[in-house]
Amino acid sequence: MNRAEFLDHIKNFNDYWDVVVIGGGATGLGVGVDAAARGYKTLLLEMHDYSKGTSSRSTKLVHGGVRYLQQGDVSLVIEALHERGLLIQNAPHLVSHQSFIVPSYEWWNGPFYGVGMKVYDALAGKLGINKSKNLSKEKTLEKIPTLEPEGLRGGVIYYDGQFDDSRLSINLAQTMHDQGGYPMNYMKVIGLEKNGKGFIEGVKVRDMLNGDDYEINARVVINATGIFSDDILEMDEEGHKKIIQYAQGIHLVLDKEFLPGDSAIMVPHTEDGRVLFAVPWHDKVIIGTTDTPVDKAILEPIALEEEIEFVLRHAAQYLTQDPSRKDVKSVFAGIRPLVKPPDAKDTSEISRSHHIQVSESGLVTIAGGKWTTYRKMAEDTVDQAALVAGLDVKETPTKELRIHGWLKNVDRKDHLYVYGSDKVALNKLIEDEPELGKKLHPDLPYLKAEVVWAVRNEMAQTIEDILSRRTRALLLDAKASVEMAPEVGRLLAKEFGKDDAWVEQEVKEYKQVAKNYILE
Repeated sequence: MNRAEFLDHIKNFNDYWDVVVIGGGATGLGVGVDAAARGYKTLLLEMHDYSKGTSSRSTKLVHGGVRYLQQGDVSLVIEALHERGLLIQNAPHLVSHQSFIVPSYEWWNGPFYGVGMKVYDALAGKLGINKSKNLSKEKTLEKIPTLEPEGLRGGVIYYDGQFDDSRLSINLAQTMHDQGGYPMNYMKVIGLEKNGKGFIEGVKVRDMLNGDDYEINARVVINATGIFSDDILEMDEEGHKKIIQYAQGIHLVLDKEFLPGDSAIMVPHTEDGRVLFAVPWHDKVIIGTTDTPVDKAILEPIALEEEIEFVLRHAAQYLTQDPSRKDVKSVFAGIRPLVKPPDAKDTSEISRSHHIQVSESGLVTIAGGKWTTYRKMAEDTVDQAALVAGLDVKETPTKELRIHGWLKNVDRKDHLYVYGSDKVALNKLIEDEPELGKKLHPDLPYLKAEVVWAVRNEMAQTIEDILSRRTRALLLDAKASVEMAPEVGRLLAKEFGKDDAWVEQEVKEYKQVAKNYILE
């Protein structure tokens, strides 16, 4: 994928795009893949970088949602478990099986045990992973030696999926392009173009890298902007009734010593009624999440002090080694775009089912949902959009569509596994230029070659694109990522033909973002 080439194509395209998708997170990219795979001329417009918002800040799980089963939302669980199975098949290089242990303590007894997990297994049907089973106290501690032993009675082990969210986003953008679509980052929609009858027939966009404005014609426009859905709806109809309720969730990242085994921990009931996870990920441990109502949507949400304390306190309750602020390698926050029903008392009760609506102008909006069900959300949305646009109705091929990079058996001990089949070309880059085989930082596995690859093939434009979403350095070790920034800047400058002043400015901007991921 090459942004300059994409831009040329868009400038010289003198026709109507069948589908224009606004938003390059999980939902927008899923819609872009689905529309392009059906043969529709598809353009995606993302105002920043792919998955810059909520979609790169998840708990990294592809799961049915045990919590939704407790809430009685069985249809969502069935759908999510089915989609989990398809995602494991379609992106095996990024999605893997993960064992979870629900510890059982004397002071409480969650409603999830035994029967609940058996129901979860059964709902997965033929796309299930392994069966859940009860564990003795000894077996539980054997699997998680750092689990608090006092009062422990045993546990239940069950299985779900785990993935790298922003890497999947990049692969979805590549898949969309493989199918003939054009996913553009740093292109902000600044207006909706309507004809004399009030129907939308295109969008006005601004290139956020050079400030140029363009008008783009479209048969149908899809609003898939997540937490920014209401902003696009406001463009369509001034004073519209808001549909999104914002809820912030944070995660803390710790060293592997806090959870040295392969199993994750799932605590079914915390003080705020949410599930808490401690999950091994890229040789670190992610602990979260919280559920805090917030007032507005911002691209770089900041973890609140009470959220940080909440996660540390709960982690200490279940781990023998109590983590403190100084142990936190990174803290990241994301805002969930929940579609609020009138009767929900708090955000943790709001269903993660998706919501599609069509405005009088023909604007199709898809909101809500979760990463696991992104493909089904996209299918439903494109079905609706095709009717609005009068496009030839076609079945979606995405149930069996292999995602870019598809590789059945990957070596997860080699951090380059996330590139799947592209790893061959990446290694060729290193072969041709051995200097690129050097690490960017002694504490993280990332290589110089990954920066060059990301610029040439994955539309990366900034240091932050590289360190936050092409690699996951910012999330895994925020301080180390800041130390890597100048070298990443130099490699980018060489690729883009920029000078030292550009590098200096890029590093300065990156440090500004990264400081909110570092706990002092």
